Amino acid sequence: MKRNILTLVIAGLLLMSCSQKSVEMENPLLRTFDTPFGVPPFQEIKVEHYIPAYEEAMKMHKLEIDEIVNNNEAPTFSNTIEKLENSGEILSQVSSVFNNLNASVTSDEMQETAQIIAPLTSKHYDDISLNAELFKRVKVVYDNRENIDLSPEQQRLLEVTFKNFERGGANLSLDNQMKLRKINGELALLKLQFDDNALAETNNFKLIIDNEDDLAGLQQTVIQAASKTARENGLENKWVFTTHKPSMLPFLTYADKRELRKKLHTAYIMRGDNNNEYDNKKILTQIALLWTKKSKLFGFNNNAEYVLDVSMAKTPEKVFEFTNKVWDAALPIAKAEAEELQKLIDSEGGNFKLEHYDWWYYSEKLRSQKFNLDEEMLRPYFELNQVRDGSFMIANKLFGLKFVERFDIPVYHPDVEVFEVLNADDSHLGILYMDWFPRSSKGGGAWMDAFRKQEEGVSPVITTNFSLGIETSMFFRLCTLAP
Repeated sequence: MKRNILTLVIAGLLLMSCSQKSVEMENPLLRTFDTPFGVPPFQEIKVEHYIPAYEEAMKMHKLEIDEIVNNNEAPTFSNTIEKLENSGEILSQVSSVFNNLNASVTSDEMQETAQIIAPLTSKHYDDISLNAELFKRVKVVYDNRENIDLSPEQQRLLEVTFKNFERGGANLSLDNQMKLRKINGELALLKLQFDDNALAETNNFKLIIDNEDDLAGLQQTVIQAASKTARENGLENKWVFTTHKPSMLPFLTYADKRELRKKLHTAYIMRGDNNNEYDNKKILTQIALLWTKKSKLFGFNNNAEYVLDVSMAKTPEKVFEFTNKVWDAALPIAKAEAEELQKLIDSEGGNFKLEHYDWWYYSEKLRSQKFNLDEEMLRPYFELNQVRDGSFMIANKLFGLKFVERFDIPVYHPDVEVFEVLNADDSHLGILYMDWFPRSSKGGGAWMDAFRKQEEGVSPVITTNFSLGIETSMFFRLCTLAP
């Protein structure tokens, strides 16, 4: 009888093992990426792969955590801190792909998937942070740190690991830990909803122009771009401007029609505040309340105190001290510029007060008067390839880095360029994705992240996202305003 039971148990374990291997083989996110330099195989990854990949990767991560906790040896830096730091490699692989693509090429299906994944990952990481036996082992190593021969990097890792457990709730009572879990789960969903709403508001607004006279003041390149946007939206013989900054800023800077500038910039500053299905006011209120509740669980009066406790500033008072110094220095200059712009408005017979949607337009006029140039004159010198190659040249002169464009490496969108980064001796350093242009599936702004972070013996795969047009405009303004 015992032999039969043992046989059934072994058979069950073998079936589970085979099932896990089958999932890994079928799901590209769980495999070692068989691509040049191990970049994600974007063409193979489908939305339906993400949830099973997360579930399997979290199971694998939990087994790694259990192995650390169940180790009968005394806790050491090697068998506890290093093991913990290196755990969850597959989960990191899955999440780095999903998070980056959800920010860069999202869709309704991706956003729905994120709503399912967010509470799962929140619970998973809370399970780790609130694992009492795991924290005991970490604390033993931390309390004995003065007697351990650690490098500065190891000392820092130990300090951060211990602090993360403390700030993750390891020292809270069981009742407060349950409250913390609930708060973290709610915050994860609310942050996603906020971002989704902001993107929807940006995509939904379109300033449609069908009268050519309303394009007065705009350069031909700007008009052509607006015509292209209109055609992409199924509008022939019209021009479309959006609240994406590469579309909005040229319009605010050069369009003569004040009422249209007002309409466009008002739409921009009112995103998420239109009392519609994408309104973010209630979500922001809920987030602020949850942040406050979370901070008070840890003995802080507010979220600012909680966040700043591990920063260089340490306290809100220090932050206010610094920002007030900046405010005191900047405010007189801003007021003087506003007065100068108002004088320009008055000199042209404008019977109105300077408003938020006038600032770019009259600043550009004033700059033209003072310096006899405008941004459009410099546009040929800030063409995409020249800006990119110029930044590469600077990196080469400063650090000896070389950038070789690769066409054999998978990309997640046709707009994306990919480069192999080489050291001065031509040895491989990493892979750099450059995603230049705004689109409806991509969040606004500019950011950098990693599909694979750099570790010892592992080269990084970095992605950079821009909204082309903002950076060169900002650079030009800094140049012309510099003393």
